[in-house]
Amino acid sequence: MAIADKLVLQRQRHLKWRALDRLELVLMILCGALCFGFSLSVTADIVTRTIGHPWLWLQEVTSTLFIYAIFIGAAVATRRNDHLYLTAIAEAMHGTARMIVEIAIRIVVLGVAFCLIWYGYQNYLRGFGSFRLPSGTPIASLYAIIPLSGILIALFTVEQLVNGLRNGFEHPEPREDDTPIPPLDTAIAPEVRP
Repeated sequence: MAIADKLVLQRQRHLKWRALDRLELVLMILCGALCFGFSLSVTADIVTRTIGHPWLWLQEVTSTLFIYAIFIGAAVATRRNDHLYLTAIAEAMHGTARMIVEIAIRIVVLGVAFCLIWYGYQNYLRGFGSFRLPSGTPIASLYAIIPLSGILIALFTVEQLVNGLRNGFEHPEPREDDTPIPPLDTAIAPEVRP
């Protein structure tokens, strides 16, 4: 199994369309790259400040990477049912009660997605009047990800609603064939001398 196959979560397959698997993969890779870039820029910021020659633009890079990672992560987590989802409540129920709770949860998530789209777009448009220092970049560059994240969250929520209504929300999960990691032998072997 390739690393890319492991990035696309196979849990709750009955709620997912195969056509969006590649999008999930791209978002996971992008989120990982953003988190790595964020960590790298924070480290570089600390080092440059410690040596007495701070690069002020690193703060802009750090905040941009952080904000983009948050909103892309929220979108991909919605597809994976790892975020904005009340799993404990729904999974404790069965039958019609579970169906009602699952639909209600996703309607709430859809409402949040539409708020992200609507208000995120308004903030994006207003962001052209404010500028980040020292680069002078419009602050709209930070806000651009908010409506995009809302669109992705709405897409993934509609995907789950449609498939849940077609296939039901309850399905037994396949067993994960996780091979246990063998413990390391840290004991020092006695040295045998001839």
